[in-house]
Amino acid sequence: MKGCLKLTKLADTVAINQSGHLEIGGVDSLKLVKQFGTPLIAYDVKQIKAKIKHFKQAFETAKVPFRVTYASKAFSALAMYRLVASQGLGCDVVSGGELYAALKGGMPAKMIEFHGNNKLPAELEMAVDAQIGCIVIDNFQEIDFLDEILTRKQTKIPVVLRVAPGIEAETHRYISTGQQNSKFGFDILSGQADQALQQLLANPRMKVRGVHCHIGSQIFAVNGFLMAADKMVELLKNWHDRFNFEAEILNLGGGFGTRYTNEDQPLPPEEFTTKIIQEVKKRIQAVKLPLPEIWIEPGRALAGEAATTLYTIGSRKDVEGVCHFLAVDGGMGDNIRPALYQAKYEAFLAAKPRALDEQVVTVVGKYCESGDVLVRDAALPNTHPGDILAIPSTGAYGYTMASNYNRNPRPAVVFCENGQAKLVIRRETYADMLNCDVVK
Repeated sequence: MKGCLKLTKLADTVAINQSGHLEIGGVDSLKLVKQFGTPLIAYDVKQIKAKIKHFKQAFETAKVPFRVTYASKAFSALAMYRLVASQGLGCDVVSGGELYAALKGGMPAKMIEFHGNNKLPAELEMAVDAQIGCIVIDNFQEIDFLDEILTRKQTKIPVVLRVAPGIEAETHRYISTGQQNSKFGFDILSGQADQALQQLLANPRMKVRGVHCHIGSQIFAVNGFLMAADKMVELLKNWHDRFNFEAEILNLGGGFGTRYTNEDQPLPPEEFTTKIIQEVKKRIQAVKLPLPEIWIEPGRALAGEAATTLYTIGSRKDVEGVCHFLAVDGGMGDNIRPALYQAKYEAFLAAKPRALDEQVVTVVGKYCESGDVLVRDAALPNTHPGDILAIPSTGAYGYTMASNYNRNPRPAVVFCENGQAKLVIRRETYADMLNCDVVK
């Protein structure tokens, strides 16, 4: 494709400085590489703050009670917890490790909710001791575990009941969570949810504050959320009439889609949220119930598009008519999403983001797996070993799913804002990877 016109891609919208280089948070990407090395995940903090503002704005305009909760599995780091807490957000956690990090990162305990389909007794006890805001009850075994802990400690804790609303979102089957056969939550149709509510209401140590559902991730159409809202309000009306239960919280989860390539066309956060608010208000008024606090849990939608991963180009393999592989110094160890979900990304050169494309290659990593592919059919200018390749929209489920496969260290992470770069996670060393090994 030598001499062809440039294909439209995300590189057309990135910030470029006077040197013609990719700029992240006002910092030259090549300077970032020189200072911190590669692979490097660089976040534009201003983008995260802007997304938070847009999500909150819809609720504030509508003047309804609400909470925006950061789904921290998207990117769990001390600096991220500190950032979202400073913007007035809560967070959800799904493990003892995330809970520990959230507390260490400065997230107020009362602003934390604890999710998960198999919370261990030790994790539940940790949450009780910290007196977090609420535990999202996912199954009957968990009720028994929590009851034993609360009884032993002679204390109480707020809970929210997670249900499976029987709604299948249009997304990858691995990240669809609202259908009846999901491993998450109590099924509504079979009566499990009713049984769980009665059990919780009868327990004097658990204060049931509301209901939660989550229909999936990377969702671009609002219809699934509106259907979920309708289903949840119908459930709340049913529970009000049968069990005299009045919910304080209606949590509709997260899953708002973000843009990885130009094929993705997500709705603006405020449009998504406004339609959800309008639907909840309409349905709640129709059944004559008090309006509960509306909670949402964006994770990917806050962190995803804010980060770009920078790699150094290394080897190349060309078999004419068969394959053209361009290898970088990272791969599935820092971004497993393409291998796990067949996720699509775009790539461009950090030194010249808008240069004309002259080749089509498959960008691969350095891991010993044929599935270690980052970008298929990447249109790029001619490249040379040592060039810096940028892959945008890597801020969610990259670092948090990273591994040390092949004994490769996990990358460094920096926050960039107003022309300044701050190291928030240092690059692992070989010694770090051996810290837990025991030799007798």
